[in-house]
Parts: sequence; C-alpha cells; structure tokens
Amino acid sequence: MFVEETSKEGFDLTPVQYAALIAINSMPGLDQASVASHIAYDRVTIGGVIDRLVQKELVRRETNPNDRRARRLYLTEGGTETLQKIRPIVWRLQEELLAGLEHAEREQFVSLLRKVAEHANEKSRAPLRVDWQQ
Repeated sequence: MFVEETSKEGFDLTPVQYAALIAINSMPGLDQASVASHIAYDRVTIGGVIDRLVQKELVRRETNPNDRRARRLYLTEGGTETLQKIRPIVWRLQEELLAGLEHAEREQFVSLLRKVAEHANEKSRAPLRVDWQQ
C-alpha cells in the first residue's frame, strides 16, 4: 500500500527507504550502522538502501572527522521536502488501515503490537536498540 500510494503522488521510495529517511531526519549525523539499528534492518544490506537514497539526492554523506572510515548521514533539502510531502500520505494510510477500529481499540491495538514487537525484538537479525517507551 505504501509503494502504491506514494508512487501515485510521484514518489519512488520503498518502506525501508522511508524508515531510513525518518531515522536520519530524527538523528542527523548517524552512520549507516546506526541507521540500520534504529530501523531494525540488516546492517549488511543497509548500504544499498543508503546508496539509493544518495543517488536520489535525498541523503548526503559527510566524512566523520573522528573516524575517517565512517560517514555521517544527513537529509538534503530534497530529502526534507520528500518527508514533508509523504507524511500526510502515510497518515492517511494509517487511518485507512485502522478505520474499522474505535479510538480505544486503536490504542489497544497499537499497544499490543508494541508488546509483540518488543518481545520478538531480540530474536531479530537486526534487533532495535531503542527504548520502546519513548
């Protein structure tokens, strides 16, 4: 649904690329390994995701002055604009997906999803290293 709806609006992003943009926007200067950790994605394949975002001119890499091998990641102006334009599409999709639930049921559903995700997190190939309570 994400790809279908965003492509209708002229965007060429996958859900993983969107998640990476969100992480980089939230914490500018992350390296690739940290982005992978924050979105619970495999560290080995995140490089290709970031490469495509750089090619699309949505993300830029800068050398880390403390570690010349590492590259810090930042959104470009185009990346920031893309996020601003895609967020309403994502919110609309979330509303559509949860339309059959009343407000209290939505809160309970999301709470249960978090509980399941937290329990399964450590079994993941790329466990999320963030406090779920935030």
